[in-house]
Amino acid sequence: MPLQWTFQPNTYGPEPPDLSGWADSLNISSFLARLLWRRGVCSLPEMDRYLSPGLRHLPALESWPALISGAEVLAECVSQGRRIGIWGDYDVDGITSTALLVDFFRRKGVPVSFELPDRFVDGYGLTVGGVERLADQGVRALLTVDCGIADLDAVQRARELGMRVVVTDHHLPGPDLPAADAVVDPALETDCPYAGVAGVGVAFLLMAALNRILPGEAVDVRHSLDLVALGTIADVVPLTGVNRILVKNGLLVLGEGKRPGVFALKEVSKLPPTAPMGSGQVGFGLAPRINAAGRLASPREALELLLAPDLSTARPLAAQLEKYNQTRRSTEQEILKQALEQAEEHRERLGLVLCGQDWHQGVIGIVASRVVEQMNRPALLLTGHGEGLKGSGRSIPDFDLHQGLCDCAELLQRFGGHKQAAGLSLAPENLEDLRTAFDRAVRAQIGEEPPPPRLQVEAKLGLDMVDLRLVQEIDLLQPFGLGNPQPVFCSTPLTVQKYKVFGAKHVSLQLRDEQAGVTMLGKAWRQADALSSSVAGRSMQLAFTPRMNYYNGLTSIDLQIRDWQCLAGQ
Repeated sequence: MPLQWTFQPNTYGPEPPDLSGWADSLNISSFLARLLWRRGVCSLPEMDRYLSPGLRHLPALESWPALISGAEVLAECVSQGRRIGIWGDYDVDGITSTALLVDFFRRKGVPVSFELPDRFVDGYGLTVGGVERLADQGVRALLTVDCGIADLDAVQRARELGMRVVVTDHHLPGPDLPAADAVVDPALETDCPYAGVAGVGVAFLLMAALNRILPGEAVDVRHSLDLVALGTIADVVPLTGVNRILVKNGLLVLGEGKRPGVFALKEVSKLPPTAPMGSGQVGFGLAPRINAAGRLASPREALELLLAPDLSTARPLAAQLEKYNQTRRSTEQEILKQALEQAEEHRERLGLVLCGQDWHQGVIGIVASRVVEQMNRPALLLTGHGEGLKGSGRSIPDFDLHQGLCDCAELLQRFGGHKQAAGLSLAPENLEDLRTAFDRAVRAQIGEEPPPPRLQVEAKLGLDMVDLRLVQEIDLLQPFGLGNPQPVFCSTPLTVQKYKVFGAKHVSLQLRDEQAGVTMLGKAWRQADALSSSVAGRSMQLAFTPRMNYYNGLTSIDLQIRDWQCLAGQ
């Protein structure tokens, strides 16, 4: 489906007369200052903080009372000699959260047990059986990370077994809250100073608060920011506000590669182990390999990797995750082909509910994302699970998926998640009714026609403006992700002088800007089927992002092509 290019609107009013003066004081170009203004960074102090988001800019921990309450409960449990038990999740956010807290308690000399649910046995969230397993290990204080807000029965069972319970989560709550001693979830508060943080962000802040209370020498919490960056980027939460601060600093720690597990993971991802990291390298390189363990086998292997004490322990674990990831890719492609064929059969629906009885439970969430990308419609993918159906959903920006599932709640056994991603389960006899109800819920929110897929463009840019300083300044806007997208620019008319296909259907174009008198290379990844050799010699406009290209020891600037339009008459 063709993308509709929309220019970044100037919703923040006229640019201030002294914007160029602000740029000079920050040692940036007026062009970058203008981009920041259009992104809502509308004062000199805000621009300074955006470009240099130090940890000192985080809100005071005391400004979130629930966080302090959770830390105080845990400190009391430690003083009473209660064994702490951590229950995490099988995705990257849950695994990094668990690793972060296990590492912290070990450094403080506090005995700790931990469990990660098995996707295929336990399912998502805290379970009664899991609580009982922890109790058998002598746990008398339960701490959940990245889950628990909807697990009322399991929390109640923990209380029956004599446990103190602290629930930390970031998912949306249901009508009732768990009967825990403390519940730390930014989604519970409309004015939480840490709104939007991922589960690992909540875990990090709780550790920072607890670090002040527990006796003995304080732990340097900054060494855990690599895990915070990993989990936050992987969970696709907005990379704005406090998340920007946490991730920006976490990427610096990730780049150093001091954690053996991170070093080994970068090696198998074909990344320099001690080179700087961007959010894209995390999201497309490191995170999928961590996720692969929980999707295809046990998340415990990924947790052991992040907790590995040395490289000799870490490297075999990283190699195993790489094997899982390769298997995940092939399985994903097989299911995607079947899902798209089924989606064509339901093209009249604006909300897609697709089902394959034997689809791999650990991969359907990724496939749901691919279906949404190609069909531009919210999608639920379901597979067989015991005597029922279980699945994952992904959405388009215009549709609140969690609210949509609330509208279908009478047909579901269980569901939970966010506006853009969710999990669910149901009885097989409700499948057809869910297809009708979900389609109705989508139409109720977005109308009778799906909105066209959009690509937001920041500004028009001639190739004479594409130089080293521009690329370096764009990098100052990192980390890129939800809420802080990588800038995309619209080119002036360009002539395609040469066309070449390389690698796995990648396209290289030699492009000439006649007006500027500049020639550059552009690359479109995996686009050979859509961008054919017929464009050679034609005039085009590109939506692109300039970037540094490193190849065979040489450094150059090329254009990462996001979309293209052949000009009229060509």
